[in-house]
Amino acid sequence: MRFTSTPRGARLARRLISHRLNDWGHPYTSPTNETVTLITAELTANAVRHGHVPGRDFHLRLAEAEGALRVEVTDTRAERLPVTGTPDPDGESGRGLLLVDALADDWGVVPRPSAPGKTVWAELHLRSSERPSVGCGPHPSAP
Repeated sequence: MRFTSTPRGARLARRLISHRLNDWGHPYTSPTNETVTLITAELTANAVRHGHVPGRDFHLRLAEAEGALRVEVTDTRAERLPVTGTPDPDGESGRGLLLVDALADDWGVVPRPSAPGKTVWAELHLRSSERPSVGCGPHPSAP
């Protein structure tokens, strides 16, 4: 799904993910919903703040397959995100990817294959107790 590269677009993307997870059997207050929603918030905020190109939107995709949830956020800036770094202790930013690294089971950055830009993705492996009994598997209608 496509969103404007604005704070409002990032907020809408985060809310959509939370609603979609609830629909897929991961209730709003579950650790899975809260964790994936926070990861999405950080990735979409980065897309807006660091990946914004005037007139270009960012794309969001959520998929559930093989016991994992995967969030992908694609923007139109080709520069790769720094993988490591220490944020300024007094700074108000620079901790988003540290949160993603701490919360996700795996994450990375790949170049966008068909156009300028990159996709930042994160995966959260579901424990057996977190897997919904109905509707589990790939969701072709995912944003």
